[in-house]
Amino acid sequence: MTNHLRRALLPALVLCSLLSAFPQLSAQQPFVLEAVDGQRWMKGNMHTHSLWSDGDDFPENLAKWYRDKGYQFLVFTDHNTLLQKERWLNLAKRKGSDKALQRLREQWPAEWIEIRGTGDTEEVRLKTFDEIFAKLAVPQEYLLIQGEEITDRFGKLPVHMCAANTAELLPPTGGESITDVIQQNINAATARRERTGVRTLVHLNHPNFGYAITAEQLMKVVGENFFELYNGHPGVHNSGDEKHAGTERMWDIINSFRLQTLQLPLMYGLGTDDGHNYFETASGKGAQPGRGWVVVLARTLEPDAIVEALEAGRFYSSSGVSLQAVRFNGSSLKVEVQAEADVQYQIQFIGTDRGFDPESRTASDKPEEADTLTRVYSDQIGKVYATVAGPVAEYRITGKELYIRAVVTSSKRHPNPSEAGEFERAWVQPIAIKGP
Repeated sequence: MTNHLRRALLPALVLCSLLSAFPQLSAQQPFVLEAVDGQRWMKGNMHTHSLWSDGDDFPENLAKWYRDKGYQFLVFTDHNTLLQKERWLNLAKRKGSDKALQRLREQWPAEWIEIRGTGDTEEVRLKTFDEIFAKLAVPQEYLLIQGEEITDRFGKLPVHMCAANTAELLPPTGGESITDVIQQNINAATARRERTGVRTLVHLNHPNFGYAITAEQLMKVVGENFFELYNGHPGVHNSGDEKHAGTERMWDIINSFRLQTLQLPLMYGLGTDDGHNYFETASGKGAQPGRGWVVVLARTLEPDAIVEALEAGRFYSSSGVSLQAVRFNGSSLKVEVQAEADVQYQIQFIGTDRGFDPESRTASDKPEEADTLTRVYSDQIGKVYATVAGPVAEYRITGKELYIRAVVTSSKRHPNPSEAGEFERAWVQPIAIKGP
């Protein structure tokens, strides 16, 4: 079989099972997302870098930081590597590593730290995932998950994807276009998952990093049902600009076409840190930790249970707002915020009507830019159905909606925003509404 034929057949042969594997939320499946009957909310970060790649701190320091800040799980996602082999870090060749070593010595006993050589040859051994897990993970309280950032590209454009819960390295596949690069990496991850039985979840990172990926390119990928709606790195342009759509606008475009035209599952939106810089102190500077996260509803704190809950849409994403419950009974969507004293909340219900106008125009008058920018669509896509002030709001389904989602905006400023002027928010995942 030729490579070309193999690429053509793989989505049909491998991804057909993946398409049916996601029990996504729909109007025919009433649900309550609330910490009752043995279920609990679990806060986690799914995009983290350490000195194993281009982060500036030791992984055990990061794991301890997230544990001490009340997170229940953390995924290590260093670039094209797993924390599995013996590796020594030359301190003289790594800028700023003296700060990391100082923190390591402050937080860990001397016998934990392994150093060899002196002067310009001094090296510190980087701890493996298994060593850090054994030291810091606490059953049903704090979980560390092995992952990687599959760091690929098309030409000069970055195409990065995080794999959570993987026991083997997933090398980047390349591809013949932006969409093909994403698709081939998804295909490879899906084949690995089916071969090993390890429930790996792959999501697309920061589509506006380098303004590399458009909504039209991402919406077509079969088996990719997650992307980073909110990424805490200040260089990834969550809000876009005058020519580039922000990630929330892209989210609505993607889901509108996936449901009405492409017959693909919903795309879910993740909140992540993408932490690199753990010694920055100025607000808004660097890719600092603690800016964005997911909160998953599950019964047990185990990797498969976390992945299963994410794939089923039993989670919300946040940059500061906590939710008490999300309730859908088939005819209405109700959102309840875990309100803070002296803080006001606005809850918006957003979606797109079935039969929406699919026409669009280019976002630039320059022909050479036409295919590199998300197109401009009518305001029928991702329109606000209702805006309610207060910590509790309910929207009644009319039957005209393709999907419905909600976003909660707090009056509280984000304490360390990736973009100036951010308020704390929470994003409820979209629910597909079945037609008559």
